[in-house]
Amino acid sequence: MVTVNDFRKAQLAEGPATVLAIGTATPPNCIDQSTYPDYYFRVTNNEDKTKLKEKFKRICDKSMINTRYMHLTEEFLKNNPELCDYMAPSLDARQEIVVNEVPKLGKEAATRAIKEWGLPKSKITHLIFCTTSSADLPGADFRLAKLLELSPSVKRSMLYQQGCFAGGTVLRLAKDMAENNKGARVLIVCSELTIMTFRGPNENHPDSLIGQALFGDGAVAVIVGSDPVIGVEKPLFEIVSAAQTILPDSDGAINGHLRKMGLTFHLLKDVPGLISKNIRKSLVEAFKPLGITDWNSIFWIAHPGGPAILDQIQKELSLKPEKLKSTRQVLRDYGNLSSASVLFIMDEMRKASVKDGKKTTGEGLDWGVLFGFGPGLTVETVVLHSVPT
Repeated sequence: MVTVNDFRKAQLAEGPATVLAIGTATPPNCIDQSTYPDYYFRVTNNEDKTKLKEKFKRICDKSMINTRYMHLTEEFLKNNPELCDYMAPSLDARQEIVVNEVPKLGKEAATRAIKEWGLPKSKITHLIFCTTSSADLPGADFRLAKLLELSPSVKRSMLYQQGCFAGGTVLRLAKDMAENNKGARVLIVCSELTIMTFRGPNENHPDSLIGQALFGDGAVAVIVGSDPVIGVEKPLFEIVSAAQTILPDSDGAINGHLRKMGLTFHLLKDVPGLISKNIRKSLVEAFKPLGITDWNSIFWIAHPGGPAILDQIQKELSLKPEKLKSTRQVLRDYGNLSSASVLFIMDEMRKASVKDGKKTTGEGLDWGVLFGFGPGLTVETVVLHSVPT
């Protein structure tokens, strides 16, 4: 007779969860960061707040961002002025947009990932959808499954309101799904729009200006599975281990509140300092089993929460400037994409590795780390092993 243990063993994959394909998407509306302060204060009808505008210009200048993409256009904002007022009740209007647009942008990214993957979408067994940009029933996962015409029996998981660390969370969950369900193919989609957080400036909430200067819109899709089909699937990164921790003394460092006015964003503590102070501990715990202690010997995918975070990490760990090359490139080209950021960086890294003739997808290095930072302060640490290009 078949025992429970026999049945359990038959369910397990043989190899580690592996990233098999990546696809990205952005809205067509591209914003030039150098002209954004003028645009922002004009479109929100706050041109009279000259001191606040000068402060915003300084924030934008220091952001190290060149371009961002946004679903909201000037024409749309003129027709929906409640989105430009800091305190105006506008949740209904925002929800009306994001409930449809979040899964639609996710579909664009997923379609590209599936095309690169090369297998029919009927082979997708699990779907993980992550967004900080909407909440509805049935969720964005349901809507995306319908848009993609996935199997009605696809196993869906929906993550709402996780924030910037969730790009690591979805990899951790996909790893468990792929390795514990033989033959599973997990479609991850992170789709983020700034519609819920966009609003005009307010003198009493200057920290909101940081969010207005940093965040952009984008979606990314990743297909994860164990035991790649030789000659058909093209493995990129193996997901070796994944861990989550809450940093000490960090309660309230980043807050977001869903209100009638939409989703508000608040920075209440020294976020770059808290992350840089604690990052070494996460690295040591993750790489001790591998005997790795040289942080310049691994490739880096770190959430680009802002230039100050990256600068302090680089200084704390004595990283060479090239270690954060892909991270800084994504920050320059897209801004902070919340949960989608680290997966955009993963895509940038593997493409740059091929272009530069590197021997592996991890900039020529075998081992690497992916860090997600976000509200909590929560840190996701994912150890990756890159695959030959």
